[in-house]
Amino acid sequence: MSEPLKNLVSAVIPTRNRPSIAIKAVKSALAQTIQSIEVIVVVDGPDEATVKELHQIEDPRLRVIALPKNIGPSGARNVGIREAKGNWIAFLDDDDAWLPEKIERQLEAAYKSNYTFPIVSCRFFAQTSKGELIWPKRLPHSSEPISEYLFVRSSLFLGETFISTSTILTKKELLEKIPLDEKLHRHEDFDWLVKVSLIEGVGVEFVSEPLVNFNAMYTPNRKSLSNINNWQYSLDWIHSVRDLVTPLAYSAFVTTVVSSQAATEQNYQAFVPLLWDAVKFGRPRALDILLYLAMWLIPKNLRQVLRYFMNKNTQKPA
Repeated sequence: MSEPLKNLVSAVIPTRNRPSIAIKAVKSALAQTIQSIEVIVVVDGPDEATVKELHQIEDPRLRVIALPKNIGPSGARNVGIREAKGNWIAFLDDDDAWLPEKIERQLEAAYKSNYTFPIVSCRFFAQTSKGELIWPKRLPHSSEPISEYLFVRSSLFLGETFISTSTILTKKELLEKIPLDEKLHRHEDFDWLVKVSLIEGVGVEFVSEPLVNFNAMYTPNRKSLSNINNWQYSLDWIHSVRDLVTPLAYSAFVTTVVSSQAATEQNYQAFVPLLWDAVKFGRPRALDILLYLAMWLIPKNLRQVLRYFMNKNTQKPA
């Protein structure tokens, strides 16, 4: 591989039917402080409006791939990966945006890494319905399994630990070894992370400062895959990767993520089966049981309000 391609970063942005939002994401990628970047926008299915808007951007670093049919965000990202010319891939969701030094700071961390295949993430500004927060509040501990970092909580609120897709930078070679699962329409980022974390030479690196504006808005009427509550789908997914996550991570996912979805759906018949599932297949802590009860007793909207007011004065990264 030539030196220019070795250092080239390919930003992959899947999008569909959101031209004004996607344009902001694209411009944030093109505004990076490094010049060795190409921006690949994969328009996931027929969408003339978005393609037309993107063609208004006169920058040779921008490439637009319009797919003839919708294949989903994982499939669209995999298309972008295959078409990428660079040695490094960075993902960006169309409703997020990068700060100008994001890629430069992550490349510095990647080149300093002792891992053959570093996965470099960073903190980000979470734009919530109540205000802006800095997530994640803590970074992974040394030798902490990635599944435990992703799922095990010590509080009721999101944001304690987090790896957003829009923060990930890694080698194209790793994504070719383990592509995103195109069958999944949720948890595909979790799925990829827990799978690749078991490969020799793979490790997570973090840039401590926030370098992404992340859309964490939640409203009951917002239609998006990440906002659809389907507890059975999530339970089936964690069952499918049970051998890849630790027992502690398994039970934590069930007692927080799955239970929150079931409670939001008001599917009270799931209360006992889900708790039994966490005990049978996982290793729940007493805190996990308390969080499980809280997920059922405290409505999601109220948790959103409490999270903001409890976190807004504790934004110094740990």
